[in-house]
Amino acid sequence: MFRELLEEKGILVADGAMGTTLFGMGLESGDCPERLNIEQPGMISEVHRLFVEAGADLFLTNTFGGNRRRLALHGLEDRVAEFNRAGMVIGRQVASEAGQAVAVAASVGPTGDLFEPLGPLSHGEGVEVFGEQMEALVEAGADILWIETLSSWEEISAATEAASGFDVPYAVTLSFDTNGRTMMGLRPSEFGQWWTELPPDGRPAALGANCGTGLEEALEAAGAIADNAEDACVIVKSNCGIPVYESGGLTYPQGPELMESYARRAMDGGCRIIGACCGSTPHHIRQIRSTLKGS
Repeated sequence: MFRELLEEKGILVADGAMGTTLFGMGLESGDCPERLNIEQPGMISEVHRLFVEAGADLFLTNTFGGNRRRLALHGLEDRVAEFNRAGMVIGRQVASEAGQAVAVAASVGPTGDLFEPLGPLSHGEGVEVFGEQMEALVEAGADILWIETLSSWEEISAATEAASGFDVPYAVTLSFDTNGRTMMGLRPSEFGQWWTELPPDGRPAALGANCGTGLEEALEAAGAIADNAEDACVIVKSNCGIPVYESGGLTYPQGPELMESYARRAMDGGCRIIGACCGSTPHHIRQIRSTLKGS
Protein backbone atom coordinates (compact mmCIF):
# COMPACT_ATOMS: atom_id res chain seq x y z
CA MET A 1 0.00 0.00 0.00
CA PHE A 2 2.69 2.54 0.97
CA ARG A 3 4.84 2.20 -2.14
CA GLU A 4 1.82 2.11 -4.45
CA LEU A 5 0.35 5.23 -2.85
CA LEU A 6 3.65 7.09 -3.07
CA GLU A 7 4.06 6.15 -6.72
CA GLU A 8 0.52 7.20 -7.53
CA LYS A 9 0.57 10.58 -5.78
CA GLY A 10 4.25 11.53 -5.90
CA ILE A 11 4.02 13.49 -2.64
CA LEU A 12 2.15 12.28 0.44
CA VAL A 13 0.69 14.24 3.34
CA ALA A 14 1.41 12.65 6.72
CA ASP A 15 -0.57 13.26 9.89
CA GLY A 16 0.10 15.56 12.83
CA ALA A 17 0.64 15.10 16.54
CA MET A 18 -0.94 12.11 18.25
CA GLY A 19 0.31 13.09 21.72
CA THR A 20 -0.70 16.75 21.53
CA THR A 21 -4.18 15.77 20.35
CA LEU A 22 -4.57 13.20 23.12
CA PHE A 23 -3.52 15.72 25.77
CA GLY A 24 -6.24 17.99 24.41
CA MET A 25 -8.71 15.13 24.91
CA GLY A 26 -7.72 14.57 28.52
CA LEU A 27 -4.60 12.40 28.60
CA GLU A 28 -2.64 13.30 31.74
CA SER A 29 1.08 13.98 31.68
CA GLY A 30 2.95 10.83 32.71
CA ASP A 31 0.18 8.47 31.60
CA CYS A 32 0.88 5.65 29.14
CA PRO A 33 -0.71 6.60 25.78
CA GLU A 34 -0.48 3.03 24.43
CA ARG A 35 -2.80 1.85 27.21
CA LEU A 36 -5.57 3.83 25.51
CA ASN A 37 -5.47 1.40 22.58
CA ILE A 38 -7.16 -1.08 24.95
CA GLU A 39 -9.00 1.16 27.38
CA GLN A 40 -10.28 3.93 25.08
CA PRO A 41 -9.95 2.78 21.46
CA GLY A 42 -12.62 5.24 20.37
CA MET A 43 -10.42 8.14 21.42
CA ILE A 44 -7.55 6.86 19.27
CA SER A 45 -9.89 6.24 16.34
CA GLU A 46 -11.11 9.82 16.59
CA VAL A 47 -7.57 11.21 16.41
CA HIS A 48 -6.83 9.18 13.28
CA ARG A 49 -10.14 10.19 11.68
CA LEU A 50 -9.51 13.88 12.33
CA PHE A 51 -6.20 13.73 10.49
CA VAL A 52 -7.57 11.65 7.61
CA GLU A 53 -10.46 14.10 7.22
CA ALA A 54 -7.90 16.92 7.19
CA GLY A 55 -6.20 15.30 4.20
CA ALA A 56 -3.56 12.90 5.50
CA ASP A 57 -2.54 10.15 3.08
CA LEU A 58 -0.90 8.22 5.90
CA PHE A 59 -1.11 8.27 9.66
CA LEU A 60 1.00 6.87 12.48
CA THR A 61 -0.39 4.42 15.02
CA ASN A 62 -0.54 5.16 18.73
CA THR A 63 2.44 2.90 19.43
CA PHE A 64 5.39 5.29 19.68
CA GLY A 65 6.35 4.11 23.18
CA GLY A 66 5.18 0.54 22.69
CA ASN A 67 8.49 -1.25 23.25
CA ARG A 68 9.19 -3.17 26.44
CA ARG A 69 11.82 -0.72 27.74
CA ARG A 70 9.44 2.23 27.55
CA LEU A 71 6.44 0.29 28.82
CA ALA A 72 8.50 -0.89 31.81
CA LEU A 73 8.34 2.69 33.11
CA HIS A 74 4.62 2.03 33.70
CA GLY A 75 5.01 -1.59 34.83
CA LEU A 76 3.48 -2.75 31.53
CA GLU A 77 6.41 -4.46 29.82
CA ASP A 78 4.49 -7.73 29.52
CA ARG A 79 1.82 -6.11 27.31
CA VAL A 80 3.93 -5.20 24.26
CA ALA A 81 2.10 -7.44 21.79
CA GLU A 82 -1.32 -6.55 23.19
CA PHE A 83 -0.89 -2.77 22.98
CA ASN A 84 0.76 -2.79 19.56
CA ARG A 85 -1.74 -5.16 17.96
CA ALA A 86 -4.60 -3.11 19.35
CA GLY A 87 -3.10 0.11 18.02
CA MET A 88 -2.73 -1.37 14.56
CA VAL A 89 -6.25 -2.86 14.58
CA ILE A 90 -7.62 0.62 15.33
CA GLY A 91 -5.58 2.08 12.49
CA ARG A 92 -6.68 -0.55 10.00
CA GLN A 93 -10.32 0.01 10.88
CA VAL A 94 -10.04 3.77 10.38
CA ALA A 95 -8.25 3.25 7.05
CA SER A 96 -10.93 0.83 5.87
CA GLU A 97 -13.62 3.44 6.55
CA ALA A 98 -11.74 6.38 5.02
CA GLY A 99 -13.31 6.16 1.57
CA GLN A 100 -9.90 6.66 0.00
CA ALA A 101 -6.50 4.97 0.00
CA VAL A 102 -4.74 5.68 3.30
CA ALA A 103 -1.55 4.00 4.52
CA VAL A 104 -1.24 2.93 8.14
CA ALA A 105 2.29 3.54 9.42
CA ALA A 106 3.36 1.61 12.51
CA SER A 107 5.02 4.11 14.83
CA VAL A 108 8.18 2.74 16.49
CA GLY A 109 9.94 5.19 18.80
CA PRO A 110 13.29 4.93 20.57
CA THR A 111 13.92 2.48 23.39
CA GLY A 112 14.56 5.26 25.88
CA ASP A 113 17.94 3.76 26.78
CA LEU A 114 21.45 4.58 25.65
CA PHE A 115 23.34 1.85 23.84
CA GLU A 116 26.72 0.47 24.79
CA PRO A 117 29.32 1.77 25.52
CA LEU A 118 27.49 4.83 26.91
CA GLY A 119 24.51 2.95 28.30
CA PRO A 120 23.16 -0.47 29.30
CA LEU A 121 21.66 -1.68 26.03
CA SER A 122 23.66 -4.00 23.78
CA HIS A 123 23.09 -4.18 20.05
CA GLY A 124 21.55 -7.64 20.33
CA GLU A 125 19.18 -6.54 23.08
CA GLY A 126 18.17 -3.52 21.02
CA VAL A 127 17.35 -5.68 18.00
CA GLU A 128 15.27 -7.92 20.23
CA VAL A 129 13.38 -4.99 21.79
CA PHE A 130 12.56 -3.45 18.42
CA GLY A 131 11.80 -6.81 16.85
CA GLU A 132 9.28 -7.77 19.51
CA GLN A 133 7.27 -4.60 18.90
CA MET A 134 7.59 -4.75 15.12
CA GLU A 135 6.43 -8.35 14.97
CA ALA A 136 3.13 -7.46 16.64
CA LEU A 137 2.64 -4.46 14.36
CA VAL A 138 3.41 -6.37 11.17
CA GLU A 139 1.18 -9.29 12.13
CA ALA A 140 -1.68 -6.85 12.71
CA GLY A 141 -1.34 -5.30 9.26
CA ALA A 142 1.24 -2.46 9.14
CA ASP A 143 1.70 -0.94 5.69
CA ILE A 144 5.09 0.44 6.71
CA LEU A 145 7.21 0.38 9.87
CA TRP A 146 7.81 4.02 10.81
CA ILE A 147 10.92 4.24 13.01
CA GLU A 148 11.03 7.77 14.39
CA THR A 149 12.82 10.25 16.64
CA LEU A 150 16.10 8.34 16.81
CA SER A 151 19.39 10.06 17.57
CA SER A 152 22.34 7.60 17.48
CA TRP A 153 23.99 5.30 14.97
CA GLU A 154 23.72 2.44 17.48
CA GLU A 155 19.95 2.78 17.73
CA ILE A 156 19.56 3.20 13.96
CA SER A 157 21.60 0.01 13.46
CA ALA A 158 19.50 -2.03 15.90
CA ALA A 159 16.15 -0.71 14.63
CA THR A 160 16.93 -1.19 10.95
CA GLU A 161 18.32 -4.68 11.53
CA ALA A 162 15.08 -5.61 13.27
CA ALA A 163 12.95 -4.02 10.54
CA SER A 164 14.83 -5.78 7.74
CA GLY A 165 13.57 -9.09 9.10
CA PHE A 166 9.99 -8.31 8.05
CA ASP A 167 8.43 -8.27 4.61
CA VAL A 168 7.16 -4.69 4.80
CA PRO A 169 8.94 -1.43 3.94
CA TYR A 170 10.31 0.77 6.70
CA ALA A 171 11.14 4.44 7.19
CA VAL A 172 13.61 6.07 9.58
CA THR A 173 13.49 9.65 10.85
CA LEU A 174 15.85 11.40 13.24
CA SER A 175 15.24 14.38 15.49
CA PHE A 176 17.74 17.18 14.85
CA ASP A 177 17.54 19.56 17.74
CA THR A 178 21.05 20.50 18.95
CA ASN A 179 22.86 22.94 16.65
CA GLY A 180 21.58 21.10 13.60
CA ARG A 181 22.51 17.69 14.97
CA THR A 182 20.75 14.94 16.86
CA MET A 183 21.17 14.63 20.61
CA MET A 184 24.01 12.18 19.94
CA GLY A 185 25.73 14.39 17.37
CA LEU A 186 24.56 13.05 13.99
CA ARG A 187 24.40 15.54 11.12
CA PRO A 188 21.62 15.39 8.49
CA SER A 189 24.22 15.19 5.72
CA GLU A 190 25.75 12.11 7.36
CA PHE A 191 22.33 10.49 7.58
CA GLY A 192 21.71 11.08 3.88
CA GLN A 193 25.15 9.74 2.98
CA TRP A 194 24.49 6.64 5.11
CA TRP A 195 21.45 5.88 2.94
CA THR A 196 23.47 6.06 -0.27
CA GLU A 197 26.09 3.66 1.07
CA LEU A 198 23.57 0.90 1.77
CA PRO A 199 22.87 -1.71 -0.90
CA PRO A 200 19.78 -0.67 -2.91
CA ASP A 201 17.75 -3.63 -1.67
CA GLY A 202 18.70 -2.87 1.95
CA ARG A 203 17.74 0.79 2.11
CA PRO A 204 14.82 2.26 4.06
CA ALA A 205 11.90 3.11 1.81
CA ALA A 206 12.03 6.65 3.23
CA LEU A 207 14.14 8.70 5.63
CA GLY A 208 14.07 12.18 7.03
CA ALA A 209 13.66 14.56 9.95
CA ASN A 210 10.92 14.70 12.57
CA CYS A 211 10.18 16.63 15.75
CA GLY A 212 13.15 18.91 16.56
CA THR A 213 12.87 22.56 17.55
CA GLY A 214 10.70 24.02 14.81
CA LEU A 215 9.83 24.36 11.17
CA GLU A 216 12.97 26.14 9.98
CA GLU A 217 15.35 23.65 11.55
CA ALA A 218 13.42 20.62 10.30
CA LEU A 219 13.31 22.00 6.76
CA GLU A 220 17.06 22.64 6.81
CA ALA A 221 17.72 19.10 8.08
CA ALA A 222 15.43 17.48 5.52
CA GLY A 223 17.01 19.54 2.75
CA ALA A 224 20.48 18.42 3.77
CA ILE A 225 19.33 14.80 3.78
CA ALA A 226 17.84 15.19 0.31
CA ASP A 227 21.01 16.84 -0.98
CA ASN A 228 23.07 13.87 0.17
CA ALA A 229 20.65 11.05 -0.68
CA GLU A 230 19.80 11.43 -4.33
CA ASP A 231 16.58 9.65 -5.35
CA ALA A 232 15.61 8.95 -1.73
CA CYS A 233 12.07 9.52 -0.48
CA VAL A 234 12.66 12.24 2.12
CA ILE A 235 10.32 12.95 5.02
CA VAL A 236 9.83 16.16 6.97
CA LYS A 237 7.53 16.02 9.99
CA SER A 238 8.43 19.02 12.14
CA ASN A 239 7.12 20.08 15.49
CA CYS A 240 5.57 23.53 15.84
CA GLY A 241 8.32 25.27 17.76
CA ILE A 242 9.37 25.21 21.40
CA PRO A 243 6.26 25.19 23.60
CA VAL A 244 5.69 27.90 26.19
CA TYR A 245 3.54 27.71 29.30
CA GLU A 246 0.52 29.99 28.94
CA SER A 247 -2.94 30.07 30.51
CA GLY A 248 -2.33 26.93 32.53
CA GLY A 249 -1.00 24.81 29.67
CA LEU A 250 1.62 24.43 26.96
CA THR A 251 1.20 26.44 23.77
CA TYR A 252 3.15 25.87 20.57
CA PRO A 253 4.03 29.11 18.74
CA GLN A 254 3.94 27.97 15.10
CA GLY A 255 0.34 27.84 13.93
CA PRO A 256 -1.48 26.53 10.85
CA GLU A 257 -0.95 29.85 9.03
CA LEU A 258 2.74 28.91 8.60
CA MET A 259 2.01 25.59 6.94
CA GLU A 260 1.64 26.95 3.40
CA SER A 261 5.20 28.26 3.37
CA TYR A 262 6.43 25.15 5.19
CA ALA A 263 4.84 22.79 2.66
CA ARG A 264 6.09 24.77 -0.36
CA ARG A 265 9.62 24.89 0.99
CA ALA A 266 9.50 21.19 1.79
CA MET A 267 8.51 20.37 -1.78
CA ASP A 268 11.16 22.71 -3.18
CA GLY A 269 13.71 21.01 -0.92
CA GLY A 270 12.96 17.57 -2.31
CA CYS A 271 10.64 16.16 0.36
CA ARG A 272 8.05 13.63 -0.75
CA ILE A 273 6.31 13.06 2.59
CA ILE A 274 5.22 16.18 4.46
CA GLY A 275 3.52 16.19 7.85
CA ALA A 276 3.94 17.65 11.30
CA CYS A 277 4.82 16.56 14.81
CA CYS A 278 4.43 17.95 18.35
CA GLY A 279 2.01 20.85 18.64
CA SER A 280 0.34 20.25 15.29
CA THR A 281 -3.39 19.84 14.84
CA PRO A 282 -5.72 18.76 12.03
CA HIS A 283 -5.79 22.45 11.05
CA HIS A 284 -2.04 22.29 10.33
CA ILE A 285 -2.48 19.19 8.18
CA ARG A 286 -5.48 20.67 6.34
CA GLN A 287 -3.32 23.63 5.34
CA ILE A 288 -0.54 21.32 4.06
CA ARG A 289 -3.11 19.42 1.99
CA SER A 290 -4.55 22.65 0.63
CA THR A 291 -1.09 23.83 -0.37
CA LEU A 292 -0.31 20.60 -2.20
CA LYS A 293 -3.61 20.76 -4.04
CA GLY A 294 -2.81 24.24 -5.25
CA SER A 295 0.77 23.51 -6.30
